[in-house]
Amino acid sequence: MQARDVILRPIITEASMSGADKKVYVFEVNRKATKTDVKAAIAEIFNVTVKKVNIANVRGKNKRMGRYEGLTRNRKKATVSLTSDSQAIEVFQNQEEKK
Repeated sequence: MQARDVILRPIITEASMSGADKKVYVFEVNRKATKTDVKAAIAEIFNVTVKKVNIANVRGKNKRMGRYEGLTRNRKKATVSLTSDSQAIEVFQNQEEKK
């Protein structure tokens, strides 16, 4: 898998932004990706040193619109911790500066 195929998008929420100070970032990743795939992709794309990767499978939630029911899609979420001497990831830094 290519690095850009592994990392789909950053997850930018209030909870994920609180970890950015400690160099902990959250990404949505391909459902077939492993921890080693995610570690290599983050290192290649952002040119940082990855310390640890945690992965969680997130099941879709039940949603309703009037009388119609459905599910949101299943996804895989990766929490990436960087080493203390590596640089911060710019995607998350720009979001903090806009506020």
